[in-house]
Amino acid sequence: MLIRATWTLTTDAPVSLPKAYSLELSKQLHTQLHIEMGSEAVPSTTFSGITGYCSVSKEFVTFEPGEFYRLSLSGLQEPASKAIAALDLGEQLQFLGASFNIVNREDEVTSYEALYHQQVASEPEPLHRFDLTFVTPTAFSQNRLYLPLPVPTLMFRSWLERWNNFAPVYLGGDDLVGYFGEAIALSHHRIQTRSFQVHSSRISGFTGSVSLRVLTKADPLLANVAHLLLRYAGFCGTGVKTRLGMGHTSQDLP
Repeated sequence: MLIRATWTLTTDAPVSLPKAYSLELSKQLHTQLHIEMGSEAVPSTTFSGITGYCSVSKEFVTFEPGEFYRLSLSGLQEPASKAIAALDLGEQLQFLGASFNIVNREDEVTSYEALYHQQVASEPEPLHRFDLTFVTPTAFSQNRLYLPLPVPTLMFRSWLERWNNFAPVYLGGDDLVGYFGEAIALSHHRIQTRSFQVHSSRISGFTGSVSLRVLTKADPLLANVAHLLLRYAGFCGTGVKTRLGMGHTSQDLP
């Protein structure tokens, strides 16, 4: 079972939170899910933080009345997905002295088997272009540094590692990533660098839109595997610290 639950939030008055609020909110939600953060080598959940229009100062993020905000939680395996499905946040989300009204919840529920059948086993006509939006700062671990750039091989490696860890269908390893590097190119992007604060540290990541192009020589089956991983990115996120609010990813479907 895979689930992505998305709550729509509003606020009655301006709400200012420290830039590192996402860590505290993630901890609170995982406590409600009865999932101990840091206990899993590969996190079975992803979290978006609160996304939408906000003003940013040196130390604070301010959310405004009259705006709609979104918060997403995804489960990547059965226990986490069931916990998210059963999670009741009530009518208000309260943390760090702030209060948001919960006006809606939407769930997208599927399974690894269903995604694999839809995107690969049923042999659909391959797509030759993929459009992605990186909603929250996204970065990749490079030794002791973080790379804030949409490098195709790093994106596919990120998604593939999570898929292979949780899914019943193994897709491949380094050879598959290498193939994607040769057959899929970054064709367009409109990105900007944004920092993400964790405790007193800041990680540089990118946000914005990215287009990938499948080269004409690409094997149709592997092009469909690539599409499968892009669909999965909407659940698993991209890059580092997806449990804390980084790497929230959406595919712009044709």
